[in-house]
Amino acid sequence: MQWYLKVLKQYADFSGRARRTEFWMFVLFNILASIVLNIIDVLIGTASFSNTGTGFAVTGGLLSTIYSLAVLCPSLAVGARRLHDTGRSGWWQLLALIPIVGIIILIVWWATEGHAGANEYGMNPKQEMAGGYPQGGYPQQGYPQAGHPQQQDLGQGGYPQQQGYPQQGYPQQQGYPQQPQQQYPPQQQYPGAPQA
Repeated sequence: MQWYLKVLKQYADFSGRARRTEFWMFVLFNILASIVLNIIDVLIGTASFSNTGTGFAVTGGLLSTIYSLAVLCPSLAVGARRLHDTGRSGWWQLLALIPIVGIIILIVWWATEGHAGANEYGMNPKQEMAGGYPQGGYPQQGYPQAGHPQQQDLGQGGYPQQQGYPQQGYPQQQGYPQQPQQQYPPQQQYPGAPQA
């Protein structure tokens, strides 16, 4: 439901990119709403339900027609943003005017995975949902990210440098004398023992 509401909030926003989840959840809720509204139209008499011999036909009812007109603009907008995610212009939606073939091509493009990184239409929407970090939602260590603070430098052991405690490979901090290494006496050689 959140995806459906997100699309409605971006009612006429044709810029940016949309994830597959956002697009297909909106399509699913549209289909469900249309079915419910068509049933209500038949029950209240604003639409007719007839047997055509090979199936059933429902003529457009008042409620379903109003709903279809209300969601036309956000449907086109989310379709354009979905095409932007795959690196295509939103104008490719005009392929729907070609009978059968056009809508099949559009369905394949809408179902295609978007570009992993940023493209000419904006940042990857999956990265935006993860807080702007690269895939996986975590900042890369050692490299500054735009708009995000630089991570703390970690020592060789992978733990942050703490005040007052020397770490291996780092110079001794002031105020704490370094312990001398323990000296061991040379090993005694026994006759007949192999030499190292």
